[in-house]
Amino acid sequence: MTTLQEHTTPNGDILLYSGAPNFKMLDTLAQGAGDVWHSSFEQGLKNTFPQLMYQTAVHWWYLNDFNDVDTAISWRINPEAFVVRKSVWELVGGFDAIYDSKLMSAFSFGINLLRNNGGVPLYVKGLFSDASLISSHIPKLDQYKFFRKHFKARHSTYFLLRKYGTKLFSDFKAFQKAKKEVKYKTDYRIIPLRPLQDIEDKPQVSVIIPTMFRQEYTLQLLYDYKDQNYPIKEAIVVDATPQEDRDESLYENLDLPFQLIVRWQTSKGSCRARNEAIDLCTGDYIVFGDDDIRVPPNFVENHIKVLQTYNAKACNGLDIRAEHHEQDLNDLKRLYDNTPKSRKKIGATHNFSNANSCVNRQEVFKLVGNDINYDGGYGEDGDFGLSLAKQGLVVLHNPKSINLHLKPPSGGYRWWNSQALILGKKRKKQPWEGDYPVKHIVPKPSPTVMYQKVKHFEPYQIKEYRNKYMFLYLFKGSVFGFLPRLLKLPYKMIQWRKSLFYAKNLNKLGVRYK
Repeated sequence: MTTLQEHTTPNGDILLYSGAPNFKMLDTLAQGAGDVWHSSFEQGLKNTFPQLMYQTAVHWWYLNDFNDVDTAISWRINPEAFVVRKSVWELVGGFDAIYDSKLMSAFSFGINLLRNNGGVPLYVKGLFSDASLISSHIPKLDQYKFFRKHFKARHSTYFLLRKYGTKLFSDFKAFQKAKKEVKYKTDYRIIPLRPLQDIEDKPQVSVIIPTMFRQEYTLQLLYDYKDQNYPIKEAIVVDATPQEDRDESLYENLDLPFQLIVRWQTSKGSCRARNEAIDLCTGDYIVFGDDDIRVPPNFVENHIKVLQTYNAKACNGLDIRAEHHEQDLNDLKRLYDNTPKSRKKIGATHNFSNANSCVNRQEVFKLVGNDINYDGGYGEDGDFGLSLAKQGLVVLHNPKSINLHLKPPSGGYRWWNSQALILGKKRKKQPWEGDYPVKHIVPKPSPTVMYQKVKHFEPYQIKEYRNKYMFLYLFKGSVFGFLPRLLKLPYKMIQWRKSLFYAKNLNKLGVRYK
């Protein structure tokens, strides 16, 4: 049983704590987005419990702790030195008593807070400056209990198989014991959204809209921004529609209450388009959006309200896919009502979308912009969001700013991506191919998606990504298709190696913006 002491901040926030935190720092931290605070990096816990990769591989931003930051998202909580909001502790139910290890209980609490409860656990440098080192050992049984409780059964089975040849008997024994004692949990209590405060200081907002072959959709979106409850300062449209296919008069003489800046893009790629637009932004915040979305009148207002209420600098809105591209805002409420509750929670986001996000302009400038190594491929928005998080930002998931994503069957920057599936003389070379054009074998996964993994994760984690990718390819399909998949496995391995080859070449180039 964890015994915690209580502290009330000058603003009336009630916090529970273990150890000896710096209370002056706490009073400030409680005004921000965090729900839990700790200083575990200096206490021997940074990047501990790497076994989590057997479940998530390289598909979760927060698998590894971030470097060179004073504050950052981290679920690796030291149970002997941490602070938590009392309301959050009571709602979630504190540490789970199923574990023998107090450390596993704390890690389980932090991971679930981050992944399932809509909470924000934060590492804060110096909050517990006098705390001593703690052992990072977690008993084998507790590891299997954790996998069994929080992930589908195949993940604990895979965990066991991947440890084959080390201490198989003791692992199998722990696996079986956990299977008997622990059931998979699917229901989690969600931390409620804080009451949104009125907007203060009247910040100015710039909107970025890159477009290609979708001028009519862009015009429709501009009129949505005209109807916003909180007016924007400017919209920057970067239009890559070829000269022979565009109507240059379309953006003229529009009745808009904000400045419209139009640039005809001569470079290629959505990353370059956004970077050209970023250079033109003058607002305090930048809203990133695709050309094929619709936004309700409270869209911009709620972005700013959420950021100010949580004292955060970046958020990712709720992107709702339309059932067909002719739907409009009248359909959005129904689609939102049918959206699972798990997508409506606040907390740290686990992805980032250029279709719907809002970031403090100064934080965007720190990154410079989008990495153009992604042009011609996928993954640039996830890379941008993860890069913000690695700067130490809490990138919130904002369920109050919703958009309807129309996804029309043609147009958009993905026109270039469609060339990636073509082989032979008709194929148009993609930017990521560099000096080595694709000939007879299409690399899979997408080389730019692989580049994101190589860029942000460790080599041994990339190997685990490969292992799990092939494992799932073999065993996730139907039993009858197993033999054909097995016969095709060597070809899949070749595709993988080609993807990794291109990804490593991009990584050698380094991050580029122009």
